[in-house]
Amino acid sequence: MKPSLERPHENPTAADGGEAAPLQMSWTARAERVMAQPFAAERGRELFTAVWRADRHGMALTPIEAARLAGHFDFVLVPAAQAVIGQDEAGDYLLVVLEGRLSVDRVQGDGSRVRLAEAHAGDLLGEMSLLDAGSRFSACTTLTPCVLAVLDARRLEALMASEPRLALALLASLARRLSLRLRQVSTRLSALLAGG
Repeated sequence: MKPSLERPHENPTAADGGEAAPLQMSWTARAERVMAQPFAAERGRELFTAVWRADRHGMALTPIEAARLAGHFDFVLVPAAQAVIGQDEAGDYLLVVLEGRLSVDRVQGDGSRVRLAEAHAGDLLGEMSLLDAGSRFSACTTLTPCVLAVLDARRLEALMASEPRLALALLASLARRLSLRLRQVSTRLSALLAGG
């Protein structure tokens, strides 16, 4: 099995005057590339519920509500060494890590990779692009076989229409995580400015 460690793509120029348009990548296309296999839905819902209830960023949900929220996700098993999110592409899906480890890397212009983090059970990947349809900042690659819960923009819209309380719980969790990340970046920036 050959790893799919992807590098940023040369994208065609946008029609509006020169900026590169991000490569569009749906979960369906990505799943095929990374050899994702369906994972047992019942077991996936159990893992999702356990991860949600242990998450300090998540809004309190009963086990039944967490299981209902899980019902809006697809569950997959992805082998090791597969790029589940590609840097600089436009994606419309969010991943929740249920089992396994992934690297979160920024690929530099010279092709070298800078490790930003490792993702473990309970971590979310791709939430910014799901919310704003912008390009992905980093590449996320499985380090071990991983069980992932997948939610795309279409299913998020369906969740908001059919289960507003559960959609609110998910969006509140995303907002808390993004706020925490912004605070961490602000702290690092303040330290850099104070040192220079």
